[in-house]
Amino acid sequence: MFAAAGFGTMVAMIKLAGQRLDVFQILLVRQFVMAIIVAPTIMTNFPGSLKTNHFGLQILRIFLALVAMGFGFTAVVNMPLADVTAIGFAKSFFVTICAIFFLNEVIGVRRWFAVIIGFIGVLIVLRPGLDGFTIYGIYALIGSAGAGAVMVVIRILTRTESTTTILTYQALGVGLAVAIPGIWFWLWPTPFEWALLIGMGIISYIAQMLNITAYKFGEASVMASLDYVRLIYSVMFGWVLFETLPDFWTWFGAIIIIIASIYTIHRENHKKQKIVTSAKERMQD
Repeated sequence: MFAAAGFGTMVAMIKLAGQRLDVFQILLVRQFVMAIIVAPTIMTNFPGSLKTNHFGLQILRIFLALVAMGFGFTAVVNMPLADVTAIGFAKSFFVTICAIFFLNEVIGVRRWFAVIIGFIGVLIVLRPGLDGFTIYGIYALIGSAGAGAVMVVIRILTRTESTTTILTYQALGVGLAVAIPGIWFWLWPTPFEWALLIGMGIISYIAQMLNITAYKFGEASVMASLDYVRLIYSVMFGWVLFETLPDFWTWFGAIIIIIASIYTIHRENHKKQKIVTSAKERMQD
């Protein structure tokens, strides 16, 4: 719950900073602040932490992270927070789809049905062809797809790579990738904007650590379900800071996405439990 609050606060800060500053500048400062925080961990085994068995996957992960953050942050700046957050929940569907190609997972009929229903919810929020439609909704969906793909690539990397190695490539790779456009579009921040940018990096790190801790000790399906409380924070920040509230169709679409996402997560967790149980039974036999 604290992690969800942190992520919700971070998104609101991105939207505030993005009123004047370019998205790449926001990404650059955020990445720099987070790199400073994780520097002690990275430096304990540097440059050994750069040694990897899957350099191509590390580069792919950096590229996908750039897609997720670049398109996602741009959508946050230009759309109501609740709409972006609701579309962002579609990442669980993209995880399911990417798992077919990257992990060779077999997806059952019920999970496919949940994915289809979930994307219907996304279409309701996007409203293509209607007055409420905006290209930034597509940006939000691309960002969600990037985030889902990142999660699948990380699953693969964790089989052979240490957490420090993954963290090192993330910190250095994304930082270097956004450095040139971030400097090119640089506008000197005001004191308030500096506070937003630095605070954003700190809160991002804290929220990620809280999230990791929650998944370490809690049941994955329950933890993932609690993530949807972020929609409440997005509605609250949108109302207080930007005087926007989601309309009926955003709520309707968001509810469909959340229900379909929770079912997808539940089915995946159920499948993992069956695999573990079967393995234990084989060992007993």
